Amino acid sequence: MNDFSKLYAQMMEQGQEMLRNFNPALETFKPQGFDKLLPTMPKDMMDMMFGNAFNKDGLDAKTRMLITLAGLTVLGAQADTQIKLTVRHALEAGATEKEIAEVIYQMSMLGGLPAMTRALELAQAVFDDNEEGDA
Repeated sequence: MNDFSKLYAQMMEQGQEMLRNFNPALETFKPQGFDKLLPTMPKDMMDMMFGNAFNKDGLDAKTRMLITLAGLTVLGAQADTQIKLTVRHALEAGATEKEIAEVIYQMSMLGGLPAMTRALELAQAVFDDNEEGDA
């Protein structure tokens, strides 16, 4: 085991110990599916929260969500929950599945194909959840 591996293992153990001290249930917490526990903001609330109340000529919520999705994708699509929430909010703000996919495809030029593929998988999971909810 190299020095970095030892340091990483030590940091993980310290984090687990901290979670045990804060709340014993957090020690076994799994983030998968956590995004489903958070509500989707209505488009009007997103517009207000993200600046249109103060800058009426600013970007609308749909554009802001698509920009956020682009940034999350180009960073390597590592933040599963944030990407799923952003996709859900983009849909609520009026974006189509095609527009969301196009933004993610465009980021393949900057973030690479693995990032694009992962972001598309996460977006598809949200699309599938929406279809199941509509059925």
